[in-house]
Amino acid sequence: METIERLARLRARMQEAGVAGCLIPSSDPHASEYLPDHWAARRYFSGFTGSVGTLAVTLTGAALWVDGRYFVQAEHQLEGSGIELQRMGLPGVPTVEEYLARVLSKGDILALDGAVTPTAQVRRLQKALDKRGVTVRDLDLPGSCWEDRPPLPATPCFILGRELAGLTAAEKLAKLREQLDKEGADGILVGRLDSVAWLLNLRAFDLDCTPFALAWCWVDRGRAVVFLDGSRADETVRAYLAENGVELQGYDQVEEFLAGVRAPLVLRTEPDSLNWRFWRTLEANSAVTVQEGEDPIQDMKAVKNEAEIACIRASHRKDGAAMVRFERELERRLAAGETLYESDIADILIDCRRKGEGYLEESFSAISACGANAAMMHYHAEPGACSPLADHGFLLVDCGGQYRDGTTDITRTYALGPLTDQEKRMYTLVLKAHINMAMVVFPLGSTGGNLDLASRRILWAEGLDYRCGTGHGVGFVGGVHETPPRLNQSDRKAIRPGMVVTDEPGYYETDVMGIRIENELLCVSRFHTEYGEFCGFEPLTRCPIGRQAILPELLSAEEKAWLNAFHQTVLEDLSGLLDEEERAWLADRCRPLEE
Repeated sequence: METIERLARLRARMQEAGVAGCLIPSSDPHASEYLPDHWAARRYFSGFTGSVGTLAVTLTGAALWVDGRYFVQAEHQLEGSGIELQRMGLPGVPTVEEYLARVLSKGDILALDGAVTPTAQVRRLQKALDKRGVTVRDLDLPGSCWEDRPPLPATPCFILGRELAGLTAAEKLAKLREQLDKEGADGILVGRLDSVAWLLNLRAFDLDCTPFALAWCWVDRGRAVVFLDGSRADETVRAYLAENGVELQGYDQVEEFLAGVRAPLVLRTEPDSLNWRFWRTLEANSAVTVQEGEDPIQDMKAVKNEAEIACIRASHRKDGAAMVRFERELERRLAAGETLYESDIADILIDCRRKGEGYLEESFSAISACGANAAMMHYHAEPGACSPLADHGFLLVDCGGQYRDGTTDITRTYALGPLTDQEKRMYTLVLKAHINMAMVVFPLGSTGGNLDLASRRILWAEGLDYRCGTGHGVGFVGGVHETPPRLNQSDRKAIRPGMVVTDEPGYYETDVMGIRIENELLCVSRFHTEYGEFCGFEPLTRCPIGRQAILPELLSAEEKAWLNAFHQTVLEDLSGLLDEEERAWLADRCRPLEE
């Protein structure tokens, strides 16, 4: 198989370089979640296609670490490769650092590409390996034996105007400088692509499903420089940058720029995102005092402004209309006896979304899975290698769209035919978990870890759980996964008004079924009392939740009231975007559950 051949080439290169181990993270120079193909080395050398994972290769073995979302998928994709699957978080499973400290010996060298490996990750490795006398070295060995490596993307850039973004780049730069000044810093090298995109209102299509441009941005007290392939910036983009006080330099000039800084300054740097190569360049520059801390833009952009929120609402109405048309088309084709495969679903979704004004692309590769495939949380249906839709059980569809005025993420689980009592029961429990999060009221300052319990307790009461967080933040014309906020047991950041987060509890039974219901929620202020400010959530998603699988007797009166109110809002907000037949269909799907 290809994976075995590729690993053999890598090991031959390791022997030539005198290296005993090679670490390949899922990362690019910007610590992105979804990578341009140019940097998808972990996928190329392991055969595992999930978005997150870490591959360690030695001269005699290999191991891949994945989290609970990918256990089933990775097990299937690694079969026959010789790569050992490491299921992160389970008892007895070593960390990457523990594994390498065990398999490498004194005097060995561990190679990694310092241009794509975050500094924090290298530090963890060094701490574990120094005790063993193992050296970590910056060597891009995967790149040296990667046949037909894809080129760097270079798509045309465009600007989001103030009517969409709410603030100009100059206004955002001023806010960033004010925040840096509060924290005692003179400047920052902005490396996260979502931060650069938000700060400069700059977008492109360099990453699949994520409208970002490969770029860096240097900001100090009197200067802002964006490092970007200039051939991609037309006169409109260049004029906007200039008007907002931003210089333009080449994407490949960053390292030289950092080495050439001569005026003394305190530079904010984030070890979790800044790659090791650039970090060492800054450390070697005596004019730069490194101040370690989080990228402040991540918190700044997490709280959406009024213009962004208005745009997000509009994008969800368009997306909801698309989902109505999708479900009707799905019903029509199945009723006609057409054989549909899981891979057909994504095409139908795209066709429906394209009718929405300002639609750009998917916000991620759609997940469409029925039966046992739905138990894999990030399953991807490939034409010719997926299942036909059955006439019973569930179809799980997790999808989203990028629009010029927002980013959407939604999951619905559809009944394909008759359901068992157990299927209905589990669907209703997931719905209860979803509604309980949507209804929760909490004091300002509550964290994602505090709130995660609101959903999870419903499954816990049955001795069940799901191996992922309950929700994640969503960017504005940006990444469909944004942090903060997060609804996750380990999260310690406060959920604040203006933040957008998903609510997506689920039930996954290996080799049997998967169920998930997901809306996006907007955190809003509810009321003030002597105990302070209390917040809650407002659904942004506008799409009915399937009734066929609900066991009404399992829902409380309060839960039924929430569902009925949600469906009434969906009907009111979408009716103006639908034709007469579509409105009648939606009215039927949104009729109230009996008390």
